[in-house]
Amino acid sequence: MIIINSLVALSSALLFNVKLNKNTTVEEQKLRAISIADLQQQLKNDDAKKAFWINIYNAYFQILSNSKKAKRKTIFTEKSIEIAQNTFSLDDIEHGILRRYRMKKSFGYLPNPFVSSLIKALAVQTIDYRIHFALNCGAKSCPPIAFYTLEKLDKELNFVTESFLYSETSIDDNNKTISTSKLLFWYCGDFGGYFKIKSVLEAILNQNLANYKLMFNEYSWEAQLSNYITD
Repeated sequence: MIIINSLVALSSALLFNVKLNKNTTVEEQKLRAISIADLQQQLKNDDAKKAFWINIYNAYFQILSNSKKAKRKTIFTEKSIEIAQNTFSLDDIEHGILRRYRMKKSFGYLPNPFVSSLIKALAVQTIDYRIHFALNCGAKSCPPIAFYTLEKLDKELNFVTESFLYSETSIDDNNKTISTSKLLFWYCGDFGGYFKIKSVLEAILNQNLANYKLMFNEYSWEAQLSNYITD
């Protein structure tokens, strides 16, 4: 039995070794060996689930991307991540667990009717839009990779959200337009809808945007691996 709260630390250790290009066999073996019961016991609230699965997603995307077997077209859908004696895909983690089984291309509005009972059991209770600024899928327009802890998760997610939106958002006061990341368009429902997106931006940028037209930047899918936040 792995001691309480060690799973989030294990996910961080895995990601840290990936960053340093060190061997991750030990961490991967520990993740495979735990039981589903142990996984659920330790990840009993949304904060623990988010910290663990964000680290796991970011670590395994790098691992899979550096594997000769991984292909860009199937890297998100192949169930090749072994945790708790089960296999998961990157999509299982992002859209199933962290987004509470939302359909991938429904803009965050529709649940997946075909989701497995396992994903339902592991999923967060409430979707936190800030995860979109924490997950990195190896593209140039993706948010950079950070390390997430249970103790400071809220502060960490606020930091990456504010940093990313500051860097990706521009305001044209003359033409009354605001341009920001297309992530907010693709997952509009996760933010509570179009007008809630404006509220999020208003709070971060400290500006009234009620009369501004919301626009979204083109997303660059150019590969950019190992994009970590610098200290």
